[in-house]
Amino acid sequence: MLDSARGRSPVPDESDEPRVHLAIGSRFENIELVQVVLEDALEGMGVDGDTRHWVGLAVREAVANAIKHGNRQDPGKQVEVDWGVEGHELVVHVRDEGEGFDPDHLGSPLAPENLLRPNGRGIFYMKSFMDTIDYAPGPTGGTEVTLRKRVAGRPAEALGIPQEGQ
Repeated sequence: MLDSARGRSPVPDESDEPRVHLAIGSRFENIELVQVVLEDALEGMGVDGDTRHWVGLAVREAVANAIKHGNRQDPGKQVEVDWGVEGHELVVHVRDEGEGFDPDHLGSPLAPENLLRPNGRGIFYMKSFMDTIDYAPGPTGGTEVTLRKRVAGRPAEALGIPQEGQ
């Protein structure tokens, strides 16, 4: 385990459903830790390989953005990543300790004036790979990105989440 990883533990949210929580220092090498834990959790939930791949890429990009743009690569600041299942949706939250972010200030990476610019592509890819992405101010500052992906199979049961009617 990387020295700046703060660990993984199931953390109940307000609905008391099990979730996975990671808190990492803002170092790019910690993205790999998030990826490995996420991949293992998704595989254990029975999520198919293609979905695991695209969700993994979106989460990697969200964590990279939190490290680079949110926390400005300050290893003393943390990025928190939580995920769990709500119904048949995988829900991932990525939070940084930065100054905040307004996605409306980004231009489309497909616009002619932005084709050669390096910024904005990651968000474009995240939107392509996930069903929905929302941005909000974090509860203690920074930005919280929420990524949602409908997953086939029985992910809620794999995490021990009771289903409606049970």
